[in-house]
Amino acid sequence: MSICVNKNTCIGCGACASICPNNFAIGNDGKAEVISQENVECANNAAQSCPVQAITVEQ
Repeated sequence: MSICVNKNTCIGCGACASICPNNFAIGNDGKAEVISQENVECANNAAQSCPVQAITVEQ
């Protein structure tokens, strides 16, 4: 499994970190970053909520 954030697409809205704080955080650059690869269901929920589709979850 791989959870990825496209930093070029991310707008730093923080939706993913709010929905799935165990997997995502907002980094020093103001963009989302993956902090854990553990919870696929939570990451999928965050990916679906991303307004710019910057998150991909591959199994």
